[in-house]
Amino acid sequence: MSAAQPTGTASQAAGRWVFPDSFVWGSATSAYQVEGAIEADGRGESIWDRFCRQPGAIVDGSSGAQACDQYHRFPADIAMMKDLGLDAYRFSIAWPRIVPAGIGAVQAAGLDHYERVVDALLDADIAPLVTLYHWDLPQALEDVGGWANRATVDAFMHYVDAVTARLGDRVPTWMTLNEPFVSWNHGYLTGEHAPGRRSLPDALAAAHHLLLAHGRAVPVIRANAPQARVGLVLNFTPVEPLTESAEDAAAAALMDGIENRWCVEPLAGLGYPADTAASLGWSAREVRDGDLATIATPIDVLGVNYYTTQFAAADPDLVPPASPATDMGWAIRPDGLSGLLRRLHDQYHFPAYVIAENGAAMPDQPDASGFVQDDDRIEYVRSHLAAVHDAMGAGVLVEGYFLWSLLDNFEWAHGYAKRFGIVRVDYETLQRTPKASARWYAHVARTGVVA
Repeated sequence: MSAAQPTGTASQAAGRWVFPDSFVWGSATSAYQVEGAIEADGRGESIWDRFCRQPGAIVDGSSGAQACDQYHRFPADIAMMKDLGLDAYRFSIAWPRIVPAGIGAVQAAGLDHYERVVDALLDADIAPLVTLYHWDLPQALEDVGGWANRATVDAFMHYVDAVTARLGDRVPTWMTLNEPFVSWNHGYLTGEHAPGRRSLPDALAAAHHLLLAHGRAVPVIRANAPQARVGLVLNFTPVEPLTESAEDAAAAALMDGIENRWCVEPLAGLGYPADTAASLGWSAREVRDGDLATIATPIDVLGVNYYTTQFAAADPDLVPPASPATDMGWAIRPDGLSGLLRRLHDQYHFPAYVIAENGAAMPDQPDASGFVQDDDRIEYVRSHLAAVHDAMGAGVLVEGYFLWSLLDNFEWAHGYAKRFGIVRVDYETLQRTPKASARWYAHVARTGVVA
């Protein structure tokens, strides 16, 4: 993505949604989900390498050890992106490839690899949007407390400085973190993600240190990449009370406080939501003088990840109304995305937004050649792009859309059982086969028209 603001205006006519000429069309992946090659070029162990070895942690017993082998196959994948007409590619850098022990020596081979990736993207006229942390913490740091330990923030600064000093002259947009809510909640509270811990005090400490790491990283990036734009990526799941009862409204407010407000409000300079902190019984002992101001360091763009809207009820036995859903069981609610973007614009006033992830796992059925006619995925993306267009018409500055995901890949605790890609990957041969959705999205990217 460039620093330029979108030119032109979004328009709609007869079931067609026309986006501005400068709107950025991209797709996204993350390092552990696609790279493989976990022992190549001195890479250190990550918390996901360790977690995947725990019996029962991954539904199919798999890991990202091979994944899509993009570490070795990135030239062909970039050529495929160019054929699809993509403007940009969002990917993450694996911290254990750069600082294998979490602190200390920087691995030159890791930096060399990502330099080749960035240069190949630029040669293909595809803008790199780089995420510095997409959940693959070096295991050595977890061994001494992980994100629950404030020292991990210092280690992150060392890593960020090394990466942005090498690549800052070529990467136009940097995202510090991906989905800190998932990192602290799934990794340190529910245990469903690496590192698999289950402790509310550790989870809340991790949440604060993740946000603090973001805030401290922003000036480091700006110093090393003064022409670049800086932000981070948050996931949002809007919450609706299941009924009109006061009890369900309270349950929805608490869920919204934890899953949505807990990260965005400190970033917007509002501090942690006091009502949610009281409900959680948080002592806030991790928060030191100056931390909240650091977390609220201004950013250029907020990455928004959206997949679904959820219901909340005080009675856990109440069942939400039936609705169309993806293969993840997530309700398909494009209206939730337009409402979310309006809420962010009206309440938090970030300067600009990019849809950093949106997409759907679907029960793909390949034909004999591996081709998938995924009309269900096309309709999902089409309806959500219409929702983005609607929000832009209401004045929300959305600069681009990154479809999750470019490739079928390792879907964390679900292993390889769920497929989000617009390109099918045969996990035995690693052959890539663009699906119908890839062809459809290529036309959207080339024309800026959703129909």
